[in-house]
Amino acid sequence: MLKRLKISVVGLAILALFLTAIVYGLLSLSLPALSGNTSSKGVSEKVTIERDKLGIAVVHAKSRQDAAYGLGYAHGQDRFFQMDLLRRNAAGELSQLFGKAAIPVDKKHRFHQFRTRAEKAYAKLPQANKSQLEAYALGVNEAVAQIEYPSFEYMVSGATIKPWLPVDSLLVIYTMYLDLQTNTFKRDLALTQIEKEFGPQMLDFITQPSPYQAALDGSKLPEKIAIVPELTNEKTTKISYQKIEEPLDKGSNNWAVTGKLTQSGHGMLSDDMHLSLRVPVIWYRAQLNYTDNGESHQVNGVTLPGAPAVVVGSNGHIAWGFTNGYLDTADWYKLTDKDETYFVDETIELPEGSENYELEMSDFGPVKTLDGEKYALAWVAHQEYAVDMELINLEAAKTVEQALELATTIGIPVQNMIVVGSNGDAAWKPAGAIPARVQPMQTAANSDQYSSMWSTDEAKLPHVLNPEINRLWTANSRVISTEQLKRFGNGAYAMGARAQQIKDRLFEKEQFTESDFYKIQLDNQALFLKPWHQLLTQVLSAQPVKYQEDLKLLSLWGECACADSVGYTLVRNYRAELIDEIFAPVESALVKHDLSLSPIKRDLEAGVWQLIKGFPDSWLSDKHASWPQLMTQVYVDMRKGLLEKHGVNEQDSLHVLAWGEVNALKLQHPFSKQMPFLSSLLDMPTVPGFGDSFMPAVQKNGFGASQRFFVQPGLEKNAILTIPGGQSGHPLSPFYRSGFDDYAKEKNTPLLPSASIHRIEINPI
Repeated sequence: MLKRLKISVVGLAILALFLTAIVYGLLSLSLPALSGNTSSKGVSEKVTIERDKLGIAVVHAKSRQDAAYGLGYAHGQDRFFQMDLLRRNAAGELSQLFGKAAIPVDKKHRFHQFRTRAEKAYAKLPQANKSQLEAYALGVNEAVAQIEYPSFEYMVSGATIKPWLPVDSLLVIYTMYLDLQTNTFKRDLALTQIEKEFGPQMLDFITQPSPYQAALDGSKLPEKIAIVPELTNEKTTKISYQKIEEPLDKGSNNWAVTGKLTQSGHGMLSDDMHLSLRVPVIWYRAQLNYTDNGESHQVNGVTLPGAPAVVVGSNGHIAWGFTNGYLDTADWYKLTDKDETYFVDETIELPEGSENYELEMSDFGPVKTLDGEKYALAWVAHQEYAVDMELINLEAAKTVEQALELATTIGIPVQNMIVVGSNGDAAWKPAGAIPARVQPMQTAANSDQYSSMWSTDEAKLPHVLNPEINRLWTANSRVISTEQLKRFGNGAYAMGARAQQIKDRLFEKEQFTESDFYKIQLDNQALFLKPWHQLLTQVLSAQPVKYQEDLKLLSLWGECACADSVGYTLVRNYRAELIDEIFAPVESALVKHDLSLSPIKRDLEAGVWQLIKGFPDSWLSDKHASWPQLMTQVYVDMRKGLLEKHGVNEQDSLHVLAWGEVNALKLQHPFSKQMPFLSSLLDMPTVPGFGDSFMPAVQKNGFGASQRFFVQPGLEKNAILTIPGGQSGHPLSPFYRSGFDDYAKEKNTPLLPSASIHRIEINPI
């Protein structure tokens, strides 16, 4: 019997090894060949693609069109599945890959009809841009065709690989609109419903100006003490606690100094774009070398797989970086019985069969019914000028002034572009699509107020060139002046605490290096939370014996989002939970209509302090005897919830709540979330957290700086570009995790690629 058991165990072990060998064998067949020779009808002259020890793609070509082919080839080899998700996401076609589970997402995105809009936008592109997109698509498809076996994502899903089309690159830009501007129109619709249910006083109370403001011109919206609106008994007694989802500040930090503040005399730029962090990371490092109009160009930076442009980078003359602009680019219009609507049939394809979806449309935009009334969405992403390939032209700009002229032509979600020059210049300007309508609104307007200027891209935009203070900064809060705000509006700005902290750091020195900029980007001092720390300490000091350990940890909080700080965890979560509890009546009313305070949560800071200091009776629900009792109970519930979440009970030590563990950086592959047993193969190592919101070092579990970029154009040899992951999306590639270690350990990864270790040569047929 024992002998048979041993034989069985050995047999199972051999079978497991055999199956593992088969899986690894199939995965190995899906690895692309990174060295060799091939030929193509898609190039006019020889194109080479080299890769260094990090897998950075270095493309050499004789024209920009051939460079587009080479970049497409590299993207196709390393990131095709990611590209596939980006185009399907915008088009509302994820259900073809993931089945019925993806139908709600597809319906939400089909609302915007981006596939149709992309085809119309592509038809109107200049022929030069079409040729680049065609060359790029051919490069992608020829790279994919040369891989022996489909990548593991297609093995697991059983989906068929569809060729990349030139128009798909425009869909990738539309995905960025969905990522970066959705909160703009969600905010407006939530404010519309708040005004309807709670009245104009509540609207004014919730949207009162933040005390944290850091516009470039120093202008401030006057802080006003808004009237605290009364809540009826019905609003405070018949509610359920609703957690208000923390809004991810999808945007970024960037700042710059003129050459007067650098030893070299060159301008210097810092840029870190804040996006969801996953595997593979969103950006792909590349160097493009090509000739255009007889001039040689070299561009270093990050590209977005799916598009043939360098998004953020440096060309030796200028360097540019972006943060999300949050100008108001969307309005809702309330329809009347006289406004005609019509229906469009959308078919959502599934792995087997399909599902029909009926979309209501109007002359103003797609229609949503809310609380029995119809509203049409006018959004810049729906306009013909929303997407184009003009971003490519930045690569050839030689001066900051040229870059400022190009900013108005670029079809992307509007960004704060900061650009610096090798001659010492530095400038800021909004870059991207901005509607020419002149009255942005934060709540729905009547349909007769619709402006025909929605169809026109605004040409007159503010800018700042070489300010007297020699410093520029943006961090998703208001950058424009208070006067310009009337024209360009508020599209869900960040609060301003992060921008204020960056600004203050820039005035601490009179000369800067790349390392100085890196220190600012890693600044996790919790200046914004200091009043909240004082409040929580005061609340718990009413029972000093009971909360002896808690108070000690608060006293040792370090005033930073540091990995070992338990006190930071307590303060940070207390603020969020207290806001959730106090504004539960408003959130409960919104949730009934599939709305939320989430895109407005950053606006609640001024209001919540009024409530905490004023103790208005009408805001106190009948489950709380008093405001002090409410504030203590919120802490008790928060503390218990945190301990339970981390596997201990409320009698155990709080030391398990160190911020580095609670907010650990986790970069996961989409498949490992559904199949955890794949985590060790697919995910990046989990590392302690080192930042948070409301400070320059923005970082949450799967969100944060998607790159850290520091450069003086013309001195790229000193530049830094650190990425939280590798170049390849293939788990067996040596470039799958390359770069992550530098990011996690806050090391300096050079911008310029090192010596080539792989080379592909593509010759014309």
